[in-house]
Amino acid sequence: MITEIPGVQVGHWTDAGARTGCTAIVFPHRARASGEVRGGAPATREWDLLVPGRRVERIDVVMLAGGSAFGLAACDGAMRWCEEQGRGHPTFAGPVPIVVGAALFDLLRSDASVRPGADAGYAACAAAAGGPFGLGAVGAGTGAMVDKWRGFDHARPAGIGSVVERDGEIVVGALLAVNAFGGVLEPGAARPPVSELVVGGGPIENTTIGVVATNAALDKAACRLVAESAHAGLARALEPVATTLDGDAIVAASTGAVAEAPLERVRMLAARAVEQAVRTAVDAGG
Repeated sequence: MITEIPGVQVGHWTDAGARTGCTAIVFPHRARASGEVRGGAPATREWDLLVPGRRVERIDVVMLAGGSAFGLAACDGAMRWCEEQGRGHPTFAGPVPIVVGAALFDLLRSDASVRPGADAGYAACAAAAGGPFGLGAVGAGTGAMVDKWRGFDHARPAGIGSVVERDGEIVVGALLAVNAFGGVLEPGAARPPVSELVVGGGPIENTTIGVVATNAALDKAACRLVAESAHAGLARALEPVATTLDGDAIVAASTGAVAEAPLERVRMLAARAVEQAVRTAVDAGG
């Protein structure tokens, strides 16, 4: 799990009845981060801060949420929790928490009027811990599904998946909420004909969102490259991926504990971790 990286904590808020929720990934102080969005229908918050060259380099929390764009309100609760903890970017008026958010569309599975809000985001942060956490239909993955590319009748449950990859002292972990338009590619299995693809429904009914974290010491530009490799991991596990009906978004964060960490090794581990986290999410969600 991603919490095997020292200092990284994860907490969920889940409404099983409404099949929605949110997941908070809380980082140690001074964690650097960047990220990348692919696909045509993202729902994000504070993503521009992740661009290399922007003044703010470090983040406090990544909030993953169901509820489509409504679910980004969970970030407000994370802001309040961080403020109470004295966390945030230093200013003359006091710390301003840096909470990056991404949401997925789960409104078709049950009660579309129930979405994660500020109280849910606060509760997910308060529940965050460094040990094992729930996988499958919990948190942001509660209402997640995959295999919608051949029509909704073919869809199957997915959820939260998390995997770590190691190379000596270097640890790279991935946590994903998998709600993809595409289906999971099984190694060695024949791929269905492209002619079976059915493009139906609205433009924001899918999306895979998540975080890749590492103990390797990386600057913001290197984190961006790790995020790119994380999307390569999605492409190994899902087809089609990053479609106009997805808003796939991945944050890559560095806790900086291991100084001697070749970037390309970290990128390889990130792609592997993401690929396996997708498969874990579907296995656990089923």
